[in-house]
Amino acid sequence: MRAVYLLMLLIVLAAVGIFALQNNEAVTLRYLDRSITSSLPVLIAAVYLLGMLSGWTVVGFLKRSLQRVTEQR
Repeated sequence: MRAVYLLMLLIVLAAVGIFALQNNEAVTLRYLDRSITSSLPVLIAAVYLLGMLSGWTVVGFLKRSLQRVTEQR
């Protein structure tokens, strides 16, 4: 089973690598009066990591809140 997981991981990494190589264009991101120019794969990776961080924070907050509500006094 580990070999299957390794194969799946390698396929996903290869697909991400091919995407990054074929879409290496400059993209400008504008928000309010600020702008930043970066390559598309770097921007996608940054957004993905920010999403993981915010999702992890929200899940942790909800978990702690649920524990506090369900704990017996």
